[in-house]
Amino acid sequence: QLQLVESGGGLVQPGGSLRLSCAASGLTLNSYAIVWFRQAPGKEREGVSCIGKRGGSTKYTDSVKGRFTISRDDTKNTAYLQMNSLKSEDTAVYYCAVTRRPFDWCGLSGGMDYWGKGTLVTVSS
Repeated sequence: QLQLVESGGGLVQPGGSLRLSCAASGLTLNSYAIVWFRQAPGKEREGVSCIGKRGGSTKYTDSVKGRFTISRDDTKNTAYLQMNSLKSEDTAVYYCAVTRRPFDWCGLSGGMDYWGKGTLVTVSS
C-alpha cells in the first residue's frame, strides 16, 4: 500500500527546533522529488522546501531560508525537514508530497503525485 507518513510534529517554544520525517512505503523514493508544504489556520497552503530526486537541487521559501534544512535518505526511503529557530508564524500542519519529474527538478508549487496526511507543528510559549 502506497503511503507517505509524516512524523515529528509537536509543541515547541519559539527559538526551538524540530525535525520532521516523511516515511514512504509502496514507492521508491529515489524516483521522486520531495516537497514539504504547510498550511496555517485560515491561510492557503504554501510550499516550504523541496529537494530533487538526485538530491542536488534544493529550494526554500524566503521565510524559512537559513532556518530549515531539507534532506533525504533514500536507503531509508525517508525525507526530513530540520527546523531551527522556530517562530510562532511557523505554526501549521506540515505535509510531505512527492512528484515524478525529470532530471533533478525541484519546485515549491505544481501538481504532486502523492501526499501525506500531515503533522501539526505548534510554536508557542
